[in-house]
Amino acid sequence: MDIHEYQAKELLAKFGVPIPRGALAYSPEQATYRATEIGGNRWVVKAQIHSGARGKAGGIKVCSDDTEIQRAAEELLGKMLVTHQTGPAGKLVSRLYIEEATDIAKEIYLAFVMDRATERIMVVASAAGGMEIEEISTKQPETIIRVSVDPAVGMQRFQAREVAYGLGVDPEIITKLVPTIMGCYRAFRDLDATMVEINPLVVTKDKNLFALDAKMSFDDNALFRRPHIAELRDKSQEDPRETYASDRGLAYVGLDGNIGCVVNGAGLAMATLDMIKLAGGEPANFLDIGGGASPERVAKSFKAVLKDNNVKTLLLNVFAGINRCDWVAKGVVDAVKELDIKMPIIVRLAGTNVEEGRRILNENDLSVITAETLAEAAEKAVAATKAA
Repeated sequence: MDIHEYQAKELLAKFGVPIPRGALAYSPEQATYRATEIGGNRWVVKAQIHSGARGKAGGIKVCSDDTEIQRAAEELLGKMLVTHQTGPAGKLVSRLYIEEATDIAKEIYLAFVMDRATERIMVVASAAGGMEIEEISTKQPETIIRVSVDPAVGMQRFQAREVAYGLGVDPEIITKLVPTIMGCYRAFRDLDATMVEINPLVVTKDKNLFALDAKMSFDDNALFRRPHIAELRDKSQEDPRETYASDRGLAYVGLDGNIGCVVNGAGLAMATLDMIKLAGGEPANFLDIGGGASPERVAKSFKAVLKDNNVKTLLLNVFAGINRCDWVAKGVVDAVKELDIKMPIIVRLAGTNVEEGRRILNENDLSVITAETLAEAAEKAVAATKAA
């Protein structure tokens, strides 16, 4: 789960990370009032969407008076902001963050991520802040600092000092940077985060340190024990297909193809996507209905897939071990009748009660195309999509 910049800053501030003064606004009038509350003579109006590269897309504006703030707010609110991370559809700007402007002397990149190769938290930092990490790794790879955190003891202050010294900041800044790095680590650890990124973390001309931008992502599977984090979810920033599925307990990831996939098991689902691509098709989604594929759950899965208007063909691939093929077949029958599905449906069943499952499908006289193997199912799905 992702959250907005202002939410990430509020969380990080509780762990000692310094942030500039700022406030949230939902209208142009409120934006100007927030600037008056903050004080000063220069402010930054920031569109709040779940995406980076907002500045390049015109989503961040520096203003010097009430008129400029109001004009910027009117331009941004209600706009579909398109960045290279949002795709061509963009994301709706429904709130703004008004923040005091900062005199920047130096920009730093700082992030905490899960490194799956070492199964540890990895600190990634660079003196070339302000750029995306992909740009840094390409243009200035020598500036990247990586420090691995031992899960048995956690991050130690000497490691934070190692990062701070490697960034080449003045000694007086190091005394402020070390607690900031440690605060980010504690936030990552204590909130079940999967990413904490501050870009840029700036040193001001008067030798202060501020997190000018912040991103945080969280482990969905840990939200049950972090209700205060779960409440920060903004569904308007999510893919509506994924929101519909997750609210019904389905593991769904939307893709750009036209063959809808309903599969049990994450590994089998990934293999199904690969086989569709190998057969010359494009999958519309990843969807794992899980081990307990009851008829009701199968019907919910079909509804989730059909939320995507690009879907022309449905492919159901189930290897029944924990579940049963007859349950799945009943779910297919119920879904086809309830949703009045007219598009081709390719069904590949294997495992427990497979013969009974096939009998149920045949008896109900459905326009279902059956397949014995995954490769056959993928080829039939691609052929049916091309013929549709």
